[in-house]
Amino acid sequence: MRKRAVALAAVTATASNIVMAQSAVTLYGIVDAGIGYQSSQTSLGSTAGGRSSFKMLNGVWAGSRFGMTGKEDLGAETAAIFTLESGFNSTTGAVAYSGTMFGKQSFIGVTNPHYGTLTFGRQYTPYYTLLFPYAPTKWLGGYAGAHPGDIDSLDTLYRVNNQIVYISPTYRGLTIGGSYAIGGVPGSFDRGSTYNAAVQYTNGTFGIAAGFQRINNSTLGGGAWGSESTANTPGEPAVSAINYGYRNAQAQQRVAVDGAWVFSPSFDVSLSYSNVQYVPGINSGFKDEAIFNTVGGVVHWKPSVTLDIAGGYSYTSASKANGISNSARYHQFSMAQYYAVSKRTGFYFVEGYQRALGQTFNVNASGTTGIIRASASVGDGMNNAPSSSASQFFAALGIIQKF
Repeated sequence: MRKRAVALAAVTATASNIVMAQSAVTLYGIVDAGIGYQSSQTSLGSTAGGRSSFKMLNGVWAGSRFGMTGKEDLGAETAAIFTLESGFNSTTGAVAYSGTMFGKQSFIGVTNPHYGTLTFGRQYTPYYTLLFPYAPTKWLGGYAGAHPGDIDSLDTLYRVNNQIVYISPTYRGLTIGGSYAIGGVPGSFDRGSTYNAAVQYTNGTFGIAAGFQRINNSTLGGGAWGSESTANTPGEPAVSAINYGYRNAQAQQRVAVDGAWVFSPSFDVSLSYSNVQYVPGINSGFKDEAIFNTVGGVVHWKPSVTLDIAGGYSYTSASKANGISNSARYHQFSMAQYYAVSKRTGFYFVEGYQRALGQTFNVNASGTTGIIRASASVGDGMNNAPSSSASQFFAALGIIQKF
């Protein structure tokens, strides 16, 4: 009888430990679906055959996802943490990233309020994490509000594989972060790698952040981004009509600064600037470094507890390079309205218009290079349906629920 009691106590203790471990795990997610209209769609690298479309859309405001995050106390205020997050298409049920179970995030690490957080795996960069509070898509919604082609990676699409990330504690409003993603290319430490550094400062109603990002192609310009085995696969960062001719660059480099002023609980303004460089390699289709500069601003107004309204404008200009004298320029106007029916559920309506001017460099699927008219590309979350003309309009109505 005593042995049975001891065994029962051991089983009870084990079960109790399992319950305690499970209580440290939080399940969460977002389901976002809408109906949208986009004018004159065509394929990447083309300026012909455009047709307008009216269709179901997934993740216009925020990408649909399901995840779990956990935390275990290790003592001395230190805890082990992890996050596993999978993206999916709410309109079809398909996974967002083919061949990956946790394509949005998959990392583990340790955190301490005095020393910061160190994590390992597929995750957001400090460049994105520290700049996002003042980024255009915070209030404008990803599809319509991201800067043209999201070439500055201020939208939520970009994560990095094989990444080591450190984020410091916040001291007197100052937070710093840095990361390095291991490329894993035999015989080379740097090829295929990605590294980031960012800083954020907040002081009452004012905040500002700056970041640097460098992405090295493991094949020295031999393949499109995401097609080769590098730290930044699969399929990222974004390839669009804006940067399609430079997709086989040896390296990409970004510098961005953004900030916001909160004038009252119902009104704030944010501004942003980014510089993006595409560096040619020995196998790249282009020979001169291509540079894109973007400036933008967003005005956010909250007339009631349940309603948010935002409007934004951005201007992107490319450098005169690779035989182009009339370089590409992009004007983009965006609007967003969000109505919260509860803390977790809301309806949104977003609109975007983009006008492209000038010329851009193109490398088609067969490797043929040339100069073509710049095409507009707005309201396309995966950047694969630009306009066949110099203008494009997008609008969508949707619902989002968080759990």
